[in-house]
Amino acid sequence: MKNWKYILLSVILFPLVGMVSSCSEDTEAVSEFDNWQEKNEAFINKLASDPGIKKILTYTKESTLSGLSNGDYIYVDELESGSGTETALFTDSIYYTYRGRLIPSKSYANGYVFEETFLGDFDWSTAGMKKACVGWNTVTTSSGTTKSLWTDGFCTALQSMKKGDHWLVYIPYQLAYGETASSSVPAYSTLVFEIAIADVWHPSESRPAFK
Repeated sequence: MKNWKYILLSVILFPLVGMVSSCSEDTEAVSEFDNWQEKNEAFINKLASDPGIKKILTYTKESTLSGLSNGDYIYVDELESGSGTETALFTDSIYYTYRGRLIPSKSYANGYVFEETFLGDFDWSTAGMKKACVGWNTVTTSSGTTKSLWTDGFCTALQSMKKGDHWLVYIPYQLAYGETASSSVPAYSTLVFEIAIADVWHPSESRPAFK
């Protein structure tokens, strides 16, 4: 009879153990990004006050003269300056590579990497370059206007860079995915992109495949 008591007790308690484990995992996942909006806003405000960081107003607000906030700019640490003389226009094509990550969090001291086109430390000779037209990645809205599928911050960065530029770009959530989560990127996330531009050319020009 005692054995039956043990068996019955294990049948009752075993599912509860799984439930406790599941709740614990859920709690850890949530705590990874606790107070995420506040942390990201503080991160951008600190960058905005750093004289060594370059500020670039988003292309969507270039005609705005007042009412701007820190969330209307991207912030740039210029790792390398290229030999190019022209920035990419909306209709231009580019060879580019990038790595996107979040700001540091509990489990990711350097920030969680959510997307990348090169592995390891950046190297011009081995980085996987992608070809794109800055304006290809677009959709037409219900009002008939054309909007880039790239976030405003990323598009601003691409249109501010010249051939040979290698930048670390900080994009506030207002110019990224905003208050909505996207894939593995939580809501209110600052996006940190390491971007390199290998070439820029106009529609009337052509380029061979990048090697």
